[in-house]
Amino acid sequence: MGDDRLAELGHLNYAEFLRESARWSGASGEISERGGVLLVATGSTFPVGMNGAMRIDDRVPGADVVAVADEWFAARGRGWSIAVRDTAADADLAAAADAAGLFQVVDVPEMVCRKRLPDRDLPDGVELRWVDDDDGVASFVSVSSAAYQTLGLPPEAVVDGITDLARVRAAHVSTVLALVDGRPVGAAQTILSHGIAGVYWVGALDGVRGSGVGEAVARAATNRAFDEGARANPLQASPMG
Repeated sequence: MGDDRLAELGHLNYAEFLRESARWSGASGEISERGGVLLVATGSTFPVGMNGAMRIDDRVPGADVVAVADEWFAARGRGWSIAVRDTAADADLAAAADAAGLFQVVDVPEMVCRKRLPDRDLPDGVELRWVDDDDGVASFVSVSSAAYQTLGLPPEAVVDGITDLARVRAAHVSTVLALVDGRPVGAAQTILSHGIAGVYWVGALDGVRGSGVGEAVARAATNRAFDEGARANPLQASPMG
């Protein structure tokens, strides 16, 4: 698969992740697609990651994308963020966002894995468990809410944003936990769509960072996606990732 094609599919998979984020908020989540713009609101009012816009039709002028998003979120009384690719295709969108007073919060370069990784022994004392019930989802929420505070995400944003636990266990979503002495200390997730899978929510608690927990859950999620038929795995990496 060529780089351009994979980049397009990764963009579509990320859009699906945003839609799922709203669905995980149950009745509090909203998804709207209007004029080539995807708009997503979760049960959290936090503007970054939890309330956002994304251009899904490159023919729509960047200024129109920003205007649509600003109107939609203003009606809901909340701030919002927008995903902008670092490509020529999104140059007008970046300019429109800048003109509207938006500022860059984080740079998330897209990493790509094109084939299944070799299996590797787990760090000492670590076991992996695939989430298959609401208790497992609750543990995923707990780990993620704690781990992502390092990146500036308030813990309540994750808790408020993921309330429909059954929806997180949809057939195209796989979530893995890392446990030490039965205590969840790490998590990662993969979402299948468009013939590929995206890796999301990779995190480890502060006390186990550097021990290989994050690598173990990321590897497990990546390989699960390949085992289920994904042709590639992109991951929008945080500064730590």
